Amino acid sequence: METIQCSKRPKNGSFDDSDNETLLPGLPDDLAQLCLSSLFPSLLFSVCHSWRRLLYSPSFPPFFSLYALLSPLQNPTTISHGEVAYRNSIEFFSFEPLSAAWRPLPSPPQNPPLHLLHRHPSFLSRKLPIQSLTVSNHLVLIAATTHNFSPALSSPLLFHPESNRWFYGPQISTPRRWCATGAVRGVVYMASGVVGFYYRGDVARSMEQWDLNQKSESWGWENKAQLKDGRFSREAVDAVGYRGKLCMVNVKGNAVKEGAVYNVELDKWEEMPCGMVAGWNGPAATMDEDVIYVIDEVKGSLSKYDAEKDCWVALIELEQLKRAEQIAAGRGKICAVSANGEKIIVVDVGEERAAARFWEVAPPPGFEVVAAHVLPRITRQQ
Repeated sequence: METIQCSKRPKNGSFDDSDNETLLPGLPDDLAQLCLSSLFPSLLFSVCHSWRRLLYSPSFPPFFSLYALLSPLQNPTTISHGEVAYRNSIEFFSFEPLSAAWRPLPSPPQNPPLHLLHRHPSFLSRKLPIQSLTVSNHLVLIAATTHNFSPALSSPLLFHPESNRWFYGPQISTPRRWCATGAVRGVVYMASGVVGFYYRGDVARSMEQWDLNQKSESWGWENKAQLKDGRFSREAVDAVGYRGKLCMVNVKGNAVKEGAVYNVELDKWEEMPCGMVAGWNGPAATMDEDVIYVIDEVKGSLSKYDAEKDCWVALIELEQLKRAEQIAAGRGKICAVSANGEKIIVVDVGEERAAARFWEVAPPPGFEVVAAHVLPRITRQQ
């Protein structure tokens, strides 16, 4: 097989960064890019520098990376005028699969100051929820708690990898410390939840939507059909977008739970199928809003939902998946945050095989993983 070569070869183990470097000898760069776009990104990354630069350019189809919310193992604090001032205890990183390296995201805007607390120094055994989701290739933060147990976000905070920037969404009428949240077809839904120290029945039954498909100047929250009661206000709930519906259960883990399904087209709440709620025994996520996956926290088994038979089909059982805290799905991969955020277990479910492949990704030293997401890589020059 003939070996493909770049026009510039490495010299003394390093690449020539000349601006005159071409992608393929004898071809204009636009035609060369069409040829190279059909190759695996790992090949482009490893052959030469000009191909690597192409891989990260805005004009090249983006490959996908792993994004994570990370919390320092030592809770950061500062002392000011005799009082303890708590810093933001969440940092944002992306893990690039080609270089196998963690890279910090740009700092979020500090106006207003961002205070997201994962563990409170006075309640070390309790983790405070920080709710995030992926919508239309954006990372979206919806709800969190400050050190004084107040809602941390008055508006959703978004990061767009392809433009490498943070910005805020429309103001939330009633900011939450936690809620039920999910997305269907580029629309974010927020239901129920806890405001602060006190339970509010109107918030516990509420349902609102925000359509990211609209132009940003038209963004806003719209009231939708209310829940019949406040049973989903007990804890942070991941609502899973599935075939035009939003599916969620009110309690995490293997506890007895109730399920609900929101029909987007009809703006109507429905009962969850018996088989779906019976096997929903841990964190869940959806692949392209077409297949729901769930991890049984006790058995460590990964299963997918069969809608026709109303049952869960086991795919793989791993010791590493026991007590998984959160999962994300994308590009044929399931990414599960292990117990205590010590690592991320990646399971390849994209190809039919006798046994699913899996591997582990460790967070940067000194951090634990709070949540993981799959999004396009950040555009940058290499």
